[in-house]
Amino acid sequence: MKTLKRIAIVNAVIVAVIALSAFIWGGAAQEKKIEQSVNGKGFAVLELFTSEGCSSCPPAEELLAKIEKESNGKTVYVLGYHVDYFDNLGWKDVFGSPENTKRQKKYSAWLNAQVYTPQLVINGAQEFIGSNESDVRNAIKKQLLNTQYKASLAFDTKRDGDILTINYEAKDTQASNDLLFALVQKSGSTNVQRGENAGLKLSHVQIVRKTLTLSLKDAKSGTAVLNIPKGSSTEKWEVIGMVQHKTTGAISAVNASTTF
Repeated sequence: MKTLKRIAIVNAVIVAVIALSAFIWGGAAQEKKIEQSVNGKGFAVLELFTSEGCSSCPPAEELLAKIEKESNGKTVYVLGYHVDYFDNLGWKDVFGSPENTKRQKKYSAWLNAQVYTPQLVINGAQEFIGSNESDVRNAIKKQLLNTQYKASLAFDTKRDGDILTINYEAKDTQASNDLLFALVQKSGSTNVQRGENAGLKLSHVQIVRKTLTLSLKDAKSGTAVLNIPKGSSTEKWEVIGMVQHKTTGAISAVNASTTF
């Protein structure tokens, strides 16, 4: 009888040890998975379509500036596209361009969404009202934990006066992917004299001044050239590059240069 009790006690100890080992191993695996999610390839590309002629846009730009300030060291990339379709309502946006409007219209087709300001698109896959902080922040958190991305993008930049040369290499992309480079002016401000924001001084961050789109169908590496706007010697700049599906708009890789 004592022998049977000893066997039962030993078996119970073994089961307990196995259960404890499984718990420790499972906990470690879960922790590792979280670490991979945070430090892996998750990223958030925020593209805000805005206008100095839109009275609803300043709160969205303030949120964008706050997120840009907080994103130091994180894989969060911020771009502000000033559109030109408000220019006939009393004030011409000094940073507006038909090129930016064209990009927003592409998103309208890709996402089956309306064209409006302030519209914010994240990773080319979802759109929100740009001033809706809770929706925007929740989307950022979700995308930072998304590690499904396989593609990667690396590039370096060299400035010679107003000429910017970019040497790039993309990996694990598809023939249906394009590569887009955006020349970003880090900050700017305007004293608006007419229109819906008359009398306000508007401050902007991450202003997209030019974009260049290249196909990755035949070549995944190469050289691109962007011209920096003349008379911009005092501004600080950045280049943000992204790999984007040409028929869905989904972004699968992104990178940014250092500020120059």
